[in-house]
Amino acid sequence: MANMQIKDLTKTYKNKVVLDHICFTVKDGEFLSILGSSGCGKTTLLRILIGIESCDSGQIFKDEIEITNLDTSKRQMGMVFQNYALFPNMNVLQNVMYALQLKIKNKEEAKKQSLEMLKIVHMEESIHKYPHELSGGQQQRVAIARALVLRPEVLLFDEPMSALDADNRLVLRKELKQIQKEFHTTMIYITHDQEEAFSLSDRVMVMHEGKIEQIDTPNVVYNKPASAYIKHFVTEHLKEKVSSIEKCTGIDL
Repeated sequence: MANMQIKDLTKTYKNKVVLDHICFTVKDGEFLSILGSSGCGKTTLLRILIGIESCDSGQIFKDEIEITNLDTSKRQMGMVFQNYALFPNMNVLQNVMYALQLKIKNKEEAKKQSLEMLKIVHMEESIHKYPHELSGGQQQRVAIARALVLRPEVLLFDEPMSALDADNRLVLRKELKQIQKEFHTTMIYITHDQEEAFSLSDRVMVMHEGKIEQIDTPNVVYNKPASAYIKHFVTEHLKEKVSSIEKCTGIDL
């Protein structure tokens, strides 16, 4: 587990400010969702946190140690991508074992730990299958197992459910919460889906045009929106969704 502190992070692309003096903290073992529409800067922020991209200015601390310019491999962080990023020429077990073998060298131990992790994500029956033989939800489970098997202190998610159908999203949400409870891993999850952010998170950070509009518990963000943007993008959207379900089903939610 780990806590993080982000201080005054900025990033500019071609004279456009993508991140504008971003400051926030992530608590040890917390599930923080970063919510915002496309182009708000949330993916860029995630890529800077893990070290895939660099910032123009600002600092990143993990457990009070600055990691702003630290190599990605030394940050003790993992990432689950939207497009799964599995190796197509490796089966499920090989995909999960790959990075772990580089870390612990012992192939049998790597296999044992990988099998245990695949059991946790309910993929133990598919260890010999290749990515193209799996559904989107199954591929994402393998990607999560591959990230978790390295026991990262912080796990980052880049819209991991955006390509999944509604049923798979609901199942995977429940499994993610269960995984967090079991491993107590600090998780940072980006999404444009309001319902997803509110159902998963201890706190929600709403971004708009490279700035943080509000960061608080789902209850506070919903009931006490800090800006007109949040009231429209979060509160009104969720109310409209509930109203629509009531009209369709006749059930008073």
